[in-house]
Amino acid sequence: MSLIDHAILITGAGGGLGGSAALALAKQGAQTILLDKNIPKLEAVYDRIKAANAPEPVLYPFDLAGANEIDYQELADRIAEKYGSLHGLLHSAVEFSGFTPLAIQGTKNWGHTLNVNLNAPFLLSRVLLPVLQKSEHATIVFTSDSAVRTAGAYAGAYGVSKIAMEALAQILAAELESFNKIRVNILVPGPVDSPLRRSAYPAEDKKKLPDIASLDAVYLYLFGPQSVGVTGQTVDARTFNL
Repeated sequence: MSLIDHAILITGAGGGLGGSAALALAKQGAQTILLDKNIPKLEAVYDRIKAANAPEPVLYPFDLAGANEIDYQELADRIAEKYGSLHGLLHSAVEFSGFTPLAIQGTKNWGHTLNVNLNAPFLLSRVLLPVLQKSEHATIVFTSDSAVRTAGAYAGAYGVSKIAMEALAQILAAELESFNKIRVNILVPGPVDSPLRRSAYPAEDKKKLPDIASLDAVYLYLFGPQSVGVTGQTVDARTFNL
């Protein structure tokens, strides 16, 4: 499955899921644009991609929560200027500070979590739509979480943001479906041995979890030609089977 000449932007590229996805896509020839506010983590992913003899990625340090609309538009303009079009957008950035009862949920944490997990995907998708529409086929993938999709107790701002993000993805998919150019889908990774999982469940035996690289096939499907025409779907990695 070749992704040569495919430009794909990945948010949270310095994180576990984002970095793993970037490496998997780059190995198939994709030109990856790595976006994260943590520069050392971005550089570490850059080194892994270079070590794999994959196309050299572009690093884009960016604070999703602190950026304003002008910053987002500038990002879109730079991508349009450099690549002409964009083939993929992976929303993998995440803010999670812990499971918290709503009764003690801090206002500042609430706002910051929704900014990163919900508002940023909305803004980034909106400003990049014209660049994505220049591709014959493009894809947007929103990353959800199996642990909070049923709105259980203590999911807090993180749970609210993920549930609302899924609604955002479904609305966007419905609005773009008739154009038959941009497919929009939701990825539910399921439990994997990732930094976020270790933070959320510190006492869990991580040896029993699938390796994060087990998601590679799902990412390649969602961004590759096999998923052209598939939109508005929720793909659960735990049951994924080509």
